[in-house]
Amino acid sequence: MPDQSPHPPTSRNRSFRALLRQVLHLQESPQRTALAFAVGVLIAFSPAYGLHTAMVVFCTWLFGLNFLALLAGALVNNPWTIVPILGATYWTGAWLLGRMETPTFNWDDLSFSGIYQQVLPYVVPFALGGLVLSVIGALVSYPIAYRLILRYRSSLGASATPPLPPHDQVG
Repeated sequence: MPDQSPHPPTSRNRSFRALLRQVLHLQESPQRTALAFAVGVLIAFSPAYGLHTAMVVFCTWLFGLNFLALLAGALVNNPWTIVPILGATYWTGAWLLGRMETPTFNWDDLSFSGIYQQVLPYVVPFALGGLVLSVIGALVSYPIAYRLILRYRSSLGASATPPLPPHDQVG
């Protein structure tokens, strides 16, 4: 039966819903799927920018976690959230270190060594803030993801669509 909603879903909405269904239909326990999501959130707040996707692949391989749930968690950090995350990361680290002054940037010296010297004061607060927010994000996201997964799975009841097999039983 075709969708009778007044606003047909866009392809982006359809693909996101399909991804969400795949993540939530797995025969893995809700705890394991929520753990994979929480590890993804930990990766999202990690200060290792540029390595997030590689970290998702590595955690999938190393721990055998659900790739889609990990990726969904890591995508908490995206083009729309990166600026607030970067700001919160630096501010948290600076606050924990007691550095409330804001370093200035001299646009007159754009040489490699000049930029390096100017960026250096940001590194430690940024790394510390990223690590702290990673752990907090994972601890907060686990129970939320767990409850949402339980609620979603219970609302499905005996669905006509069989869930996907666990990753170790595929192929």
